[in-house]
Amino acid sequence: MRILVAYGSRHGATRGIAERIAKTLEQRGLDVTLQPVEEADGVDRYDAFVIGSAAYMSRWMKEATAFVRRNHVLLERHPVWLFSSGPIGTETLDAKGRDVLEVSKPREFAEFAGLLRPRDTRVFFGAYDPDADPIGVAERIGSLFTRMPAVREALPAGDFRDWPAIEAWANDIARELQALAGIAPGRDGAPSH
Repeated sequence: MRILVAYGSRHGATRGIAERIAKTLEQRGLDVTLQPVEEADGVDRYDAFVIGSAAYMSRWMKEATAFVRRNHVLLERHPVWLFSSGPIGTETLDAKGRDVLEVSKPREFAEFAGLLRPRDTRVFFGAYDPDADPIGVAERIGSLFTRMPAVREALPAGDFRDWPAIEAWANDIARELQALAGIAPGRDGAPSH
């Protein structure tokens, strides 16, 4: 079974999540290809897909969204998992008492639910480096505001990715893929021979 882990990442946090997912799947004995969505081609040769994107203002990156829309006919015939990264900080509830990860679901998840019927969708905490060079017009404009002390203080800097949660999700995907392929996992999760 061949799996494509494709991702859209602007500053590297989502790429790091995709890399950890791909590594975890490989450790479970699966054949994995890791590619940015802009470079992913020949998708017809894969049996399953894990697709992720950074989210800004509750939207996936346009490259990731375009990848799914362009390939939706093929994707809907295969197992697909979707993930997003974006919220930052250590708070799990927002000011209104809502789950931060739940309210951070990108709008595209609702669209893709009907289009692809993904096996699962997941939002992970991301990372934020206020000193990173802005990419694109919106970030350049936004960087003018993030230089203001009050705004800079409100946006926590750091790496908030939850590696154990990411690996646990990837292991869940591996178990499901192994079951679909009729592969019995060994004690450590790798296929038994």
